[in-house]
Amino acid sequence: MSTKEAIHIGSIEVDVVRKDIKNMHLAVYPPNGRIRLSVPEKTDHDVARLFAISKLGWIKKQAKKLKEQPRETPRQYVSGESHFYMGNRYLLEVVDRYGKHEIHIQGNKKLIMYVSPETTIENRHRLMREWYRVKLKELLPDLIDKWESRIGVVCKEWGVRYMRTKWGTCNTEAKRIWINLELAKKPKECIEYIVVHELLHLLERNHSDRYVRLLDKYMSKWRLYRDELNALPITHVG
Repeated sequence: MSTKEAIHIGSIEVDVVRKDIKNMHLAVYPPNGRIRLSVPEKTDHDVARLFAISKLGWIKKQAKKLKEQPRETPRQYVSGESHFYMGNRYLLEVVDRYGKHEIHIQGNKKLIMYVSPETTIENRHRLMREWYRVKLKELLPDLIDKWESRIGVVCKEWGVRYMRTKWGTCNTEAKRIWINLELAKKPKECIEYIVVHELLHLLERNHSDRYVRLLDKYMSKWRLYRDELNALPITHVG
């Protein structure tokens, strides 16, 4: 089992993950620039630190790219505001109505939000987030079934939750995957890429050379989908 530690270089924190690998590997992950250094299990901490320091210029360059990535402006949930769903932009129309609060798609360009007039921004935000959760949960079963069959794995449990620093996670022991709620805003091919990414961890726990070969085998265009996903606007975080 891998162990985790951290390296601090000024204000920069690098998560160190010790694995059964031969070479050190450094990565900066979207959406918020989490930095991870994977090292062979017996690597001296000072050696890992020196390696991270030697890559400081690259780390800062990657962090700058993520910082400059387009972000959604803070949402107010008022009529005329833009919201994304499955990679498409929709204009929100808020309809004052007492009774059940709900959201519906109208045509190809409009989201209708039915709420009572006194509903707060926080409650409108909660309603929108739950709508995204429901829509993503409607999509995922078919995608998971499709790729379980193709890859030859079984995911015993899956769920949707909001995550700040990861698009998905996989617990290989429990055979459980979590998908980031924010993916409901992204194109379907990006969602599918994350599903494949997490399911493949049931065959290979680490992001090893073998893991990359598996990605190449089952989804040859995965780099295109990854880059598309990482270029799209990310949620405003206040």
